[in-house]
Amino acid sequence: MKGFLKFLKYAMIIFLSIIMLLAIGVILYLQHPKFGKAPSGERLSRIRQSPQFKKDKFENSSFTPMFAEGYSISSLLYDQLLKKQPDREPKGIIPSVKTDLLQLDRDENILVWFGHSSYFMQLEGKRFLVDPVFSGNASPVPGSVKAFKGTDPYTVFDLPEIDFLLITHDHYDHLDYETIVAIKDKVQIVICGLGVGSHFEFWGYSPNAIIEKDWDETVEFQDLKIHTCQARHFSGRAFSRNNTLWLSYVVESTNRKIYVGGDSGFDTHLAEIGEVHGPIDLAILDNGQYNQAWRNIHFFPEETVKAALDLKANSLMPVHSSKFALSMHPWSEPISEVYKFSKQYKMPLLTPIIGEKIWLDDENQIFSAWWKSVE
Repeated sequence: MKGFLKFLKYAMIIFLSIIMLLAIGVILYLQHPKFGKAPSGERLSRIRQSPQFKKDKFENSSFTPMFAEGYSISSLLYDQLLKKQPDREPKGIIPSVKTDLLQLDRDENILVWFGHSSYFMQLEGKRFLVDPVFSGNASPVPGSVKAFKGTDPYTVFDLPEIDFLLITHDHYDHLDYETIVAIKDKVQIVICGLGVGSHFEFWGYSPNAIIEKDWDETVEFQDLKIHTCQARHFSGRAFSRNNTLWLSYVVESTNRKIYVGGDSGFDTHLAEIGEVHGPIDLAILDNGQYNQAWRNIHFFPEETVKAALDLKANSLMPVHSSKFALSMHPWSEPISEVYKFSKQYKMPLLTPIIGEKIWLDDENQIFSAWWKSVE
């Protein structure tokens, strides 16, 4: 008996030592600059003046619990870790082409999608980059949420000088530390939600290059207007939650309006944006990584099409899919389902492959159902 108690004592000491070492490791890892920096000083003072900032955090206009009724973090972990989730990742290679962005004619009005929610736009001579993620990972833990095969043909070295870097919110699959640091010298102006600029300053960007906005504000540059609009989502890096603002944009040039949706759940704000800024020539909307557990903060495919209709959009480009497995649905379900609903609601749909040049002046450009050929 004494031998067993002695063994139990040493086993407990070893177990507690391992737990302590793991805790120390986590604490040290959280000091990595990729986790950013919380707003402070004058930036925090401005945040506190925002109508969206209540009880020391940003809130959505509508009540938006993190988990829908009947779900919890424990049930979610059970589903993700113990339930089979077939076809979350493609067995084959996602197709792509490599448009030479460095040799573009500035007069070309184009859009190039990089997979998930990252894309490049060139409008009337101005170059935009939205939520770029080129590290091949959508998580702060290396190798944990890797890009699908074939989805990473581009690197930061393939990018030209960027006039406007638009960031919708500070989640890792939209604000990628490795990418943001690597493109610093190529970016002229960063536009983001309140508080997000704290990350950029921490990562070496000049405060003079950062424009932080609340919802329903406008930044003007000659004939270009960038309107910041609502989204129904949340924010946060590491253990911080909702200390920076999430948003969407309407990019308005002389000849067109493009809605940059970021991440959002379906709500009345979409129709309100449509009333103020519509009609929209092209709505680029969240379609993927949805789940009943968090249905308040992401569109399901039918809602993606309904959102485009509420925005009074002439055409829809679905994003936030086909590169990372962040939810439990089959990888191709978002694009195949939104394709079906676009036919039902008679909404013109843009379904480019990664890297394909979308001609924004050509309403008759034809896109393939490329996902049908991927296993």
